[in-house]
Amino acid sequence: MQDEASYDFIVTGAGSAGCAVAGRLSEEGRFSVLLLEAGPRDTYPWIHVPLGYHKTFNNPKVNWMFDSEPESELNNRVMYQPRGKVLGGTSSINGMVYMRGNAADYDEWRQRGCEGWDYQSVLPYFKRAEDQERGADEFHGTGGPLKVQDHRWQPTLARAMHDAAVQAGIPANPDFNGATQDGVGFYQTTINRARRWSSARAYLGAAKGRRNLTVATFAHATKVLIENGRATGIEYRTPNGIVRARAKREVIVSGGVYGSPQLLMLSGLGPADHLKQHGIEVVRDMPGVGSHLHDHFNTYIAYRCSQPVTMNDLTLSLPRRLMAAAQYAFGRTGPLASMGLFVGALVRSDKRLERPDLQINMFAWAIKDRNKNGIVPQPFSAFGLSPVHLTPSGRGTVRLKSADPLAAPEIRFNFLKNAADFDALLHGMRICREIASQPALKPFIVEEILPGAGVTSDADLKADIRARGVSNLHPVGTCRMGREVDAVVDPQLRVHGLAGLRVADASIMPSIVAGNTNAPAIMIGEKCADMVRTAATA
Repeated sequence: MQDEASYDFIVTGAGSAGCAVAGRLSEEGRFSVLLLEAGPRDTYPWIHVPLGYHKTFNNPKVNWMFDSEPESELNNRVMYQPRGKVLGGTSSINGMVYMRGNAADYDEWRQRGCEGWDYQSVLPYFKRAEDQERGADEFHGTGGPLKVQDHRWQPTLARAMHDAAVQAGIPANPDFNGATQDGVGFYQTTINRARRWSSARAYLGAAKGRRNLTVATFAHATKVLIENGRATGIEYRTPNGIVRARAKREVIVSGGVYGSPQLLMLSGLGPADHLKQHGIEVVRDMPGVGSHLHDHFNTYIAYRCSQPVTMNDLTLSLPRRLMAAAQYAFGRTGPLASMGLFVGALVRSDKRLERPDLQINMFAWAIKDRNKNGIVPQPFSAFGLSPVHLTPSGRGTVRLKSADPLAAPEIRFNFLKNAADFDALLHGMRICREIASQPALKPFIVEEILPGAGVTSDADLKADIRARGVSNLHPVGTCRMGREVDAVVDPQLRVHGLAGLRVADASIMPSIVAGNTNAPAIMIGEKCADMVRTAATA
């Protein structure tokens, strides 16, 4: 056991939120900050090439590669859960879509007792983080560390998808993060000059040379040190042994939706009976730690394409791959400068809903399978339309499999336990087919290959969802914020019942937002840093 010097703040986890917390706390030079990351630095070249995320999807060097427990409503299939194990966390291996969710999502958080988290309160943090290519306005900011840009390159298929959705009656929307979320439009991305712009690039790149910020990689946090009801430091494992670091002010846990509850439980904070089963001394009985796990859920419809304009065509042709490499190397354009997802639509499965509950992703590629062994593309030109259910009713858990801090956690989602979840997905599949039937896409479609044009009844479509539907990789909620009896943190992100300990990442979301979760996680990091600095100077 090695003892290390004390720091004002220790942040565990250099992911989307953790990098923002550490970057902001260290920027004024007043505080010393230690940022711990269990994985390596983000030097793997494919991290930074936008289309290269398929190379990180199942790479254990930069990916935790978790699996869920078998899901009973999904034919007992396991849901693969790739999560970033590298500087930048999952923002270094994700699909780079910049989406904030619906304004009503955050107003709902406030209605549930989370003061200061309504849309008007969080909007300044989204804007502070952002460097919007289109310029500043009521909803967007410039000059922030996070680059947000339009696609540099897109295939002709992308415009056809957009126009087909409009022909299907979905209104055009140039900005999902603006005045309204409803409609179809082109996604913006966290890409800068055809390079991934992760949270690490955004916040740690600007922090290079700061003497008050220490970034430790291959440093796996294993326990929060707690003395007399206060977090006093962190124990973490390195290649050279176990180290203890002291926090003079606060510890901020940013290990993500799986890592944060796991660390709290290993530290004696969690469901008492569960901790006792693993021989862990109970510091505080907290049933909510690891509870309320939920995620978006999606399936997809795939079409054989009549023209070689899809990302699948890259895998089928060496000359095309060489051409794409040349385009990227010499002009920072072409397929490698994109991530294959250009267009999306936010719609409602029921007109009575107050906000969209379906996100239709339109991919310029189609796959046969997606699992721990990798992404398997269709062996011919193809593309896909994917309905994502944004308001899942199922709630699951994250629990310990053992007291070994290096063991993967036990993950249970409980997807599709409610008939309403199925109904929304059925509606989404029919919307996808309606889009595909429009004149704009007619020149590109040979046939529907998955699930197939003959699969039309509710029963058959449900069977297909059970067989092919997957987690959308936006898990939240396992250290949820609020004032309910089993809430884990308060609206200041302070862990209930302890001093000097906060959680800042997507695990604190009381309910999932309608859209991708990377931008909201960064916002959480920004807001946490602001609250911590305010408390430190009070």
